[in-house]
Amino acid sequence: MDSTALYVLLVVFCASMIRSTFGFGEALIAVPLLALVIPIEIAAPVAVLHSITIAAIIVAQDWRSVHAGSASWLLASTLPAIPLGIALLASTHEHLVKGALAFVIVVFSGYSLLGRKPPELHTDSRGWLLGCGFVAGVLGGAYGMNGPPLVVYGAMRRWQPPQFRATLQGYFLPASAVAMAGYWLAGLWVPAVTNFYLLSLPAAIPAIYFGGLVNHRLRRDSFLVYVHGGLVCVGAILLFQAICQR
Repeated sequence: MDSTALYVLLVVFCASMIRSTFGFGEALIAVPLLALVIPIEIAAPVAVLHSITIAAIIVAQDWRSVHAGSASWLLASTLPAIPLGIALLASTHEHLVKGALAFVIVVFSGYSLLGRKPPELHTDSRGWLLGCGFVAGVLGGAYGMNGPPLVVYGAMRRWQPPQFRATLQGYFLPASAVAMAGYWLAGLWVPAVTNFYLLSLPAAIPAIYFGGLVNHRLRRDSFLVYVHGGLVCVGAILLFQAICQR
């Protein structure tokens, strides 16, 4: 096994562990790091195939924890927004949108980390569901980054870690399948994608298992601290990208 294969295995293991533990965040790690050694047009589909695998395994294991209503409404409001995100990617105002998004994410999660509680939704709010799903679709179409709005919604619902993780996978499973179909239609699902996916699958499976163990041991308060810390990191990365694109 050469150094490139070992590097891919390590990246996939770390990204899958994070996704399985928290329910989101692997794309921020897998795609840019894989793109250092393999072309981005191969790295992105490989990451999506692993997203489908992780989501399918978690949903199969913890389907009782999936809040099906929330996942369905989030997905329904995401799909129509994806073309808008793709159009945004081609616009000249991308850095402004990234900067605004980074500001909102950092303020929301920073406020929560300081001990202030964000608004709590005791039941599904159709307005919040549709709004967060729509923004997730825009971000997914533009940057492949659906997660942050979904995490904000889950945090306001005060879901327990297993339900948080499982419900996000109930959303990501069909959303990632649609994305992979798009890659196939665009001719980007080439043999190299399948080869790298199969090569790294043995690293992803144990990472999913260990991530699940960590998730089920976390208390809700501790879990939310880690989630908001992750969102602050996401916001910082987006802000850096927005400044560099000016």
